[in-house]
Amino acid sequence: MPELRKDPIIGRWVIISTERGKRPTDFSSVPPARSTGFCPFCAGNESKTPPEVFAFREPGTKPNEPGWRVRVVPNKFPALQIEGDLNRQGEGIYDKMNGIGAHEVIIETPEHDKKLSDLGEEHITEVILAWQQRILDLKKDERFKYIVVFKNHGEAAGASLEHTHTQLVAMPIIPKRVVEEIEGGRRYYDFKERCVYCDIVTQEIADDVRVVTANETFLAIEPFAARFPFETWILPKKHKSAFEESQKQEIIHLARILKEILMKLDAALNNPPYNFILHTLPLRGDNRSWYHWHIEIMPKLTKVAGFEWGSGFYINPTAPEEATKYLREISIALKK
Repeated sequence: MPELRKDPIIGRWVIISTERGKRPTDFSSVPPARSTGFCPFCAGNESKTPPEVFAFREPGTKPNEPGWRVRVVPNKFPALQIEGDLNRQGEGIYDKMNGIGAHEVIIETPEHDKKLSDLGEEHITEVILAWQQRILDLKKDERFKYIVVFKNHGEAAGASLEHTHTQLVAMPIIPKRVVEEIEGGRRYYDFKERCVYCDIVTQEIADDVRVVTANETFLAIEPFAARFPFETWILPKKHKSAFEESQKQEIIHLARILKEILMKLDAALNNPPYNFILHTLPLRGDNRSWYHWHIEIMPKLTKVAGFEWGSGFYINPTAPEEATKYLREISIALKK
């Protein structure tokens, strides 16, 4: 029988449709043919992007030339623009402001044919350190209230260029989804005087039915009320509110578990398209006691259609406990 499950953080309900139960092989995921056309993110094409704002480079190499390992550039077609004032206005009951923000691209490797999961742990550590450095820099701009880091992998997940990259957007408002998480965390904290994410970590470790893998610092789970098949969350085991405050050793451990999860998803689902999003503390205000940063990874295996849009519910045909079993059984060899 199908189950209705409630997310303990924001109160969203999902339907775990056990009667539609799907195994990894039931999801069609055909890797796209690799493009042979021009790519502005490849080494040697640095002049085809805006000038870099940050990079990890080989010693002796110059900005905007080959020799980089990870390179950050402004998005050539930004969703928000960094120049100008917010100029908040009202038109009757409607509010508006200028589209002020920052939109950057973290190019994860100069090699066109590599996926993020193909990179070594040390290289992925540099990718994550680049996220951190850009957040710390943009955080100085008082206009910005939130910074989201996200990845679209594969055309079905919204990637417009196949060369592996992450994006970062700094915004003058806090996204509704983050507000819902903060408010849900505050309600739980007011009632129990504990962080709901910390309680999730404690219970998942104790139950051990939705834990895919773990290391010294992080836990990877299939969440109890997963919206999508093989949706996976990575959370710090100890209470941490702001990603950008992570220590170097913590980022090394994050790179290790992120690589492991992406490799497991690749193996289980034949290199699926996916999105991942870094959920972290807003830049202003204090919600530290009840907010816990984390990464949500969502393979694009099902479609959001009329029922989901009309009801706000999600139908997940693969129970998170079953997804956990599949992913646990996959053995992978990590490389530095």
